Amino acid sequence: MTPHDEKPMTATTTKTKQKETTMMKTKLVKRIASCSLFACALASLIATVPLGTSATARPEPDPHSCNAGMLRGLYLWTFDGFQYFGGNPVPKTLIAGIQFNGNGTFTGPFGEVNIGGVPHDGSGFVGTYTVNADCTGTMQVTGGTSFYMFVGSDGKQLSIMQTGGGPGDGTGVALGTATRQP
Repeated sequence: MTPHDEKPMTATTTKTKQKETTMMKTKLVKRIASCSLFACALASLIATVPLGTSATARPEPDPHSCNAGMLRGLYLWTFDGFQYFGGNPVPKTLIAGIQFNGNGTFTGPFGEVNIGGVPHDGSGFVGTYTVNADCTGTMQVTGGTSFYMFVGSDGKQLSIMQTGGGPGDGTGVALGTATRQP
C-alpha cells in the first residue's frame, strides 16, 4: 500500500479517538483518586493504632513472685506437734529465733524446745532454705530436721511444717509459724 492509497481520517474517527482518550484520562484520574483515598484511610488507621506489642500481650511481673532474698532478718518461730520415740508419739513444742540472711542460709540465735514435758536448749542451729517463685520452699537444719514452708505476703510471715528428721527415731509432725520481728 502506498501513501496515496490510505484513506483520509474523517471527523468521526477523530471524535471517537478523543472520546476514548477522555474516557481513559477519566478512568486514570478516578484510579489515582481512589488509591489516594485508600492510602489516606490506611495512614489514619495506622496513626490510631499504637505500633508494637500491646501492654496486655506482655507478661506482667507477678506481684506474688517470691525468692530467697525476701527472707531477711529475725523471725520469731513457734510450732507444736509430736515426735516419735520407739514408735510412740510424744508431744513437742518450740519457740526460737531464726535469723534469715537473704541468701539461702539461716541461724538460730536463741530457742527452747520442749519434748514430752522436758525442756531442751534449741539455740545454735544453722541451715539452708529455698524459696520458689510460687512462695513455697524448704528449710533444712544442718544434720537435723527438714521442713516445708509457705512464704506469706512480703515475706513477713511463714507457715512451716516438719517433713522429716529430728530427735528420737527421726519421724515426727509439727506445724507452726515464723513472724518477722521489727
